[in-house]
Amino acid sequence: MTATQPAMSEASRTAIAKWLLACCALVFAMVVLGGVTRLTHSGLSIVEWQPLAGAIPPVTAADWNALFEKYQATPEYREVNRGMSLAQFKGIFWLEYFHRLLGRLIGLVFFIPLVWFVARRRIDGALGMKLAGVFVLGALQGALGWYMVESGLVDDPRVSQYRLTAHLALAFLIYAAMLWIALDLRARPGRGETATLRRLRTLGWGLTALVSLMVLTGGFVTGIRAGLAYNTFPLMNGHLVPPEIFMLEPWHENLFNNMATVQFNHRLFAWLLAFYTPWFWWQARRAALPEHLRTLANLLLAMLGIQTALGIATLLNGVPVALAAAHQAGALALFTLALLVNHALRGRSAFAPQPRLRTT
Repeated sequence: MTATQPAMSEASRTAIAKWLLACCALVFAMVVLGGVTRLTHSGLSIVEWQPLAGAIPPVTAADWNALFEKYQATPEYREVNRGMSLAQFKGIFWLEYFHRLLGRLIGLVFFIPLVWFVARRRIDGALGMKLAGVFVLGALQGALGWYMVESGLVDDPRVSQYRLTAHLALAFLIYAAMLWIALDLRARPGRGETATLRRLRTLGWGLTALVSLMVLTGGFVTGIRAGLAYNTFPLMNGHLVPPEIFMLEPWHENLFNNMATVQFNHRLFAWLLAFYTPWFWWQARRAALPEHLRTLANLLLAMLGIQTALGIATLLNGVPVALAAAHQAGALALFTLALLVNHALRGRSAFAPQPRLRTT
C-alpha cells in the first residue's frame, strides 16, 4: 500500500462483495435467458449489432416492418420459418431483445459502481486490476455474442456450435471470477492450512474440472441439437456406446459434429460426476471439517442429484424449453457450489462463523 492508498476498510470490502454478488445474480439470469433464447430459436431474430441504438425497441408499425424485412432476408427465415407472420416474429424478437438488453444492463451495473468505487478510493490497486480484467472479459463477451449470431446469418441457419460453446464458457468464466473475488473479500481466517484441506482441495478442483467439462460438452449438445436424438436412458437407443459414434472422417470431427458422439461425451462426464461427487462427499464427511464445509458438501451432493434428474427428464421428454432451461440453470448452480466448496477449503472461508469478541 502507498501512503495515498490506505488499506480497504471492512465496510468497503462488504459493499464491493455485495455489488459483485448482485452482478453474479444478473449473469445467472443471463445464462438462463440465453438458454431459453437458444431453445426457442430466437437468437437470429435481430440481424444487426447496435450496442447503443439497439437498446431502443421498435415502436411504430414501420419499425416492426423494417425489422421483419431484414429477418426475412436471413437463411433462417427462408429455410426454417418461411411464411412466419409478423406476430410470430415479434414473439422470437422480444426474447432476443431482452437477452441483449440484460447484457447491456449487466455492463452498466458493473461499470458505474466500479467507477464510483475507484473515484472514492475504496478499491486498492490489486483489486482494481482484477475488476478491470472482469470488465474486459465482459466487453469481449458482448463481441463474442455477436460473432456467434453472425455465424447463423450467412448460409446455414444455425449458429456455430464452437462459437456458442465459447460464448457459454466465457459467461461461466466471468461469473466465476466475480464470485471468487467476492468470496475473497468476505473471507475470514479459518482453522489454517492442513494436509486434509490440501488433499480435499485437490479433489475439489478435480470435481470443478469435471463440472466445467460437462458444461462444455453440454454447449456442443445444444449447438448441434444432439439432445433431440437418442432420447432413451440409461442406454442410447439400446446401446451403451452407439455404433454411430465414429461414423465421420477424420475421427476428430465426431467430437464436435456427430450427434451420437457429442451426446455420449456429455453423458460420460455426467456419469463420472455421478460417481466422483459422492466419493468426494464421503471423503469430506470423514474429515474433521467445520460445520459450514460439511453443509456445502451436502448441498453439492444434493444439487448433483437434482441436476441429474433434470438432465434425464429433459432428454426423455425431447428437450422441452422449461426443463432444458432448468437444466442449464442447474449446471450453473452446481458450478457455483463447486466453487464455494473449493474456496472454503482454502482455510479462509467466507462462510466461517465470525469469531465472538470476548467480554469482561
